Amino acid sequence: MFTGLVQALGQIRALDNYYYQITCSNDQKNLILPDLALGDSVAVDGVCLTVMEILPQGFIAAASPETLRRTTLGQREADAGYVNLETSLRVGGKVGGHFVMGHVDGTGCLETVEETATSWEMSFTATEAIARYIVPKGSIAINGVSLTIADLDPTRNWFKVAVIPHTYDRTNLRDLRPGSLVNLEADILGKYVEKLLNYNSPHQAREELSPAFLVEHGYL
Repeated sequence: MFTGLVQALGQIRALDNYYYQITCSNDQKNLILPDLALGDSVAVDGVCLTVMEILPQGFIAAASPETLRRTTLGQREADAGYVNLETSLRVGGKVGGHFVMGHVDGTGCLETVEETATSWEMSFTATEAIARYIVPKGSIAINGVSLTIADLDPTRNWFKVAVIPHTYDRTNLRDLRPGSLVNLEADILGKYVEKLLNYNSPHQAREELSPAFLVEHGYL
């Protein structure tokens, strides 16, 4: 489990079809490597990967075919950009963002980015499978970064977040351009709410989960 607060940046390189090497610069490696051990979980652009080998400048991790199919990891090397890195949450640690599982739901696409006096407003599209969990003022992880939904298209075709300068400068969100793909993970709480509300016995009719239903029952 993670919190969506990025600790360092690294560069990713495919060693073969499933193994990836993540390398950090000298100033970045000291932010993540001193406390890293074999078998630890690290969120790489929001994807939970297990450390297989520790290197002087980074580590090696493996990604399953399902992970590569569902996320942008298989495309990162072509971008020659940076990946966001966060080690797993320790018991008793601060949860400064929100609970991020590192289980990416799918990818989204940056549509627009606009610099304002206080932040960068970024709009993304998302598939319906992800958009159904996105609510105004709710949480979402974009490339592993915990962000708050600032605006949402009523038809759920797009959503907007406001990225403060501290986050923008220290994550790879600064490298995104319109058309860039990102990893999206919806808030786990929304998934559990949906599961509980849709639970029924074989003799009960299932009521459709919708924004109107959530409002009626006090969830929105």
